[in-house]
Amino acid sequence: MALAKQKKEGLIHEYKNHPKDTGSTAVQIALLTERINLLGEHFKNHKKDTNSRRGLLVLVGRRRRLLNYLKKVDKDKYEELNNRLALR
Repeated sequence: MALAKQKKEGLIHEYKNHPKDTGSTAVQIALLTERINLLGEHFKNHKKDTNSRRGLLVLVGRRRRLLNYLKKVDKDKYEELNNRLALR
């Protein structure tokens, strides 16, 4: 399930560090979180969709690795992102 272009641009605009930023760690985490939330809604209706569930686990693992990196590099940014995205 892909994100709508406008939704994706809105997330990038909200979490970017500088005007031309489209791929910083915070932006990537925000985009992955949105995709994970969309898949969570998908599984409420399609409980037996195991292929998509595997994709969800891949996304969660990727987000976890990015969060670990951000925590190691910039602890304050990590805390702020956790609060804004309500991850923990």
